Amino acid sequence: MVLAGGIGGARFLRGLKSAVPDADVTVIGNTGDDIHLFGLKVCPDLDTVMYTLGGGINEEQGWGRAEESFAVKDELAAYGVGPEWFGLGDRDFATHIVRTQMLSAGYPLSAVTEALCARWQPGVTLLPMTDDRVETHVLIDTADLDESQRGEGGESRKAVHFQEYWVRLRASVDAHAVVPVGAESAKPAPGVLDAIADADVILFPPSNPVVSVGTILAVPGMREAIAEAGVPVVGLSPIVGDAPVHGMADKVLAAVGVESTAAAVAQHYGSGLLDGWLVDTVDAGSTQAVEDAGIRCRAVPLMMTGTDATAAMAREALALAEEVSA
Repeated sequence: MVLAGGIGGARFLRGLKSAVPDADVTVIGNTGDDIHLFGLKVCPDLDTVMYTLGGGINEEQGWGRAEESFAVKDELAAYGVGPEWFGLGDRDFATHIVRTQMLSAGYPLSAVTEALCARWQPGVTLLPMTDDRVETHVLIDTADLDESQRGEGGESRKAVHFQEYWVRLRASVDAHAVVPVGAESAKPAPGVLDAIADADVILFPPSNPVVSVGTILAVPGMREAIAEAGVPVVGLSPIVGDAPVHGMADKVLAAVGVESTAAAVAQHYGSGLLDGWLVDTVDAGSTQAVEDAGIRCRAVPLMMTGTDATAAMAREALALAEEVSA
C-alpha cells in the first residue's frame, strides 16, 4: 500500500509497478489539494496518479493531460471569469465535469474515483483518503507580497488555499502555518482502513511530508491504523542535499518547525510510524541520526530520472521493508 500525493507519488508508483508488476497495489490519495473552480470539483493529486498510471499525463510538466488545449480557459478569460492563474485544459475539464455531475447525483468521491479509473485503468486501486471535504490552507503575511499579488484588503495575515499558494504565488513567500481545513471531522473513505489492515507493506513515497502525506495522516484514525497495522512502514526522503527534489517542501516544513533535511523529515514522521527510511547517497552522513531516532536507514540513489531508476528505488524500499520485518 502507498500513500501518495501528486507528481512525486505518481512517478514513484509507476516505478513500483515496473519493479513488481504482479503486485496488488492500493493507493491512498491526498485530497487536501482539492479545490472548487468554475463550479467544478478538481482533485489534482487523484488525477495526477490516474493520468500518470493510465498513460494520459503531460510528461514534461508532470500534471495535466498530454496534448492539451486551452480554448475553454481562454473563453472564460474573455468573459472576465477567473481565476486565470489555475490553467485547466479542455481535456482535463471533461474529467472535472464528470466528477462534479456524479457528486451532485449523490455518489461519494470514492465511488466517483472508481468510475473515473474504469476508463484509465491505472493498474492500482486508487482510494481518496476521505469522502469528506478537506482543503489545505496556508497562512501567509500579505506584507511579504508585492503589490501585484496583494489584491484588496488591508489584513496582514491571511489564509489562502494551498493551490493559490503554490500555483499563483509559487511559494514565493513564507508559510506561517499549514492547516488541513476539515480534516479533524473527516473520516477515512470506505475501504481505506481495510486496505491498511490488509497491507503487507506500507510505503511513503517521496511526496511532500506536510501537504501530501501529512494531510493524509491528518484524517482521524489514519495514523493510528498505520502504526497498528503490524507491517513494515518504509518511507523515501523527498529531501536530497537539504533541498526538496521538486516543489516547495522546504517552505511548508519550516511552517511546521521541521528542518529541510532528510533526517529531520524522518524524525518528523517518527519511529512510532516509520520502521525504515531511505535517504539519497548524498545524504549518507545523516543515516546515523535517523538510526538514533529508532528508524532503520539506508542511503541509496533517490533521483527519479526515469522509470528504471524509480523501479530501483522501489526495490530498495521493499528490500528495507523485508529487512525490518525479519
